[in-house]
Amino acid sequence: MGCAVIFGGSGFIGVFFARHLLETNQYEKIYLYDIEKVSDKAFPYRRKLVEEYKDQIVQIVGDVRTAITWKPEESVDLIANFAAVHREPGHEDYEYYQTNLQGADNVCAWATLVACPEIVFTSSISPYGPSEEEKTEASLPVPVTAYGGSKLVAEKIHLAWQAESTARHLTIIRPGVVFGPGEGGNVSRLIKAVTHKYFFYMGNRSTRKAGTYVKELCHAISWVRNLQRQEKKSHALFNMSMNPGPSIEDYVQMVCEVGGFTRTIPNVPYPVLLALSYAIDAIAKPLGIKHPFSPVRIRKLVRSNNILPRFLVHNEYPYKYSLKTAFEDWKKSCPEEWK
Repeated sequence: MGCAVIFGGSGFIGVFFARHLLETNQYEKIYLYDIEKVSDKAFPYRRKLVEEYKDQIVQIVGDVRTAITWKPEESVDLIANFAAVHREPGHEDYEYYQTNLQGADNVCAWATLVACPEIVFTSSISPYGPSEEEKTEASLPVPVTAYGGSKLVAEKIHLAWQAESTARHLTIIRPGVVFGPGEGGNVSRLIKAVTHKYFFYMGNRSTRKAGTYVKELCHAISWVRNLQRQEKKSHALFNMSMNPGPSIEDYVQMVCEVGGFTRTIPNVPYPVLLALSYAIDAIAKPLGIKHPFSPVRIRKLVRSNNILPRFLVHNEYPYKYSLKTAFEDWKKSCPEEWK
C-alpha cells in the first residue's frame, strides 16, 4: 500500500483528515508536510490527535512556496493540498497570492514528479463573493478579496494538472467556515463571545454563514472520491456546507443550548459597533494587541454567505451531523474549549 501526503498537514483540516484516512483504513502511513510541526502551533488538541497515531503519521518540515524536493520511500497514492494563507484579516494581499498560487504550482509539479494519480484540493466559498443570493457550484465566481481571487486561480492550476492525463483524478472542495475542536477560528471566537457575554447582534440575526463540522468535511471528501470512482469521473467540484447554511442566530442559539446556559443577546446598531471597532483597532494596532473586534470581522458578520451544496444534495449525500450534534461532539471531544 502507498502513502498519502497532506500539504498544510499540521493545520486544522490537515490533522483531522490524516486521522480520518487512518481510522477508515484507507492508508497505513500519512505524511504531514508543513512549514511548522503540529507541536509548534498553539493548539494542544491537534497535538493530541497526532500523538495518538505517532507511528503512522510522519511530519515533514517544508515550504510549498518553494520547489519541493523531498520524497517519501513509499509510492504516493494521494495528495491533499490544504496549504494556504487564509485568515482575513491578517495578511497583505500579495501574501495570499504568494502562498496560494505558488503553493498550487509547486504541489502540482511535485505530484507529477512522484507520479501521484490523485489530488484533493480545498478551495473556499470566498471566490463567490458575499451575497444574500443563493450560490451553487454553477454560480459565477466574483471574488472581492485577495484570498478569494487567489483560491479561484489555484483551482485552475489544479484543473490544468488533472487535464494533462486521463489517469489523474482531482477533487476540489469549496467549504464554508470549518469548525471543530482545535479550530481557533471564527466559530471558536463566537463560542467564547457568547459564553463570556460579549457577543452582540447588529441587525444580522438572519445573516447566513455557510459552515460545516470538520469531521463532516472529511467524511464528505471520501464519499465524493468514492462517487467519482464509481461514476468514472476524472474530477469533481463541490460546495461543502450544512443545508441550509445556519444563520448567525442559529449558531448563537445552539451554542447556548449545547453549552447549557441562557443568554439575552443585546442588539447594537451596526454603525456604532463598526465605529467602535475602528477606535479599538487604532489603539490596539500600535501596541501589537490582538483583539476580536477588527473592522474587517465586524463587516463580515453582516454579510451572508448563502451557499447551497447542490452537488451533495443532487447526489443524496448522507449527512452525519446537524449543527446540534456537531457542537455536542465538539464539546464532548474538547470540553475546555467550551468553558
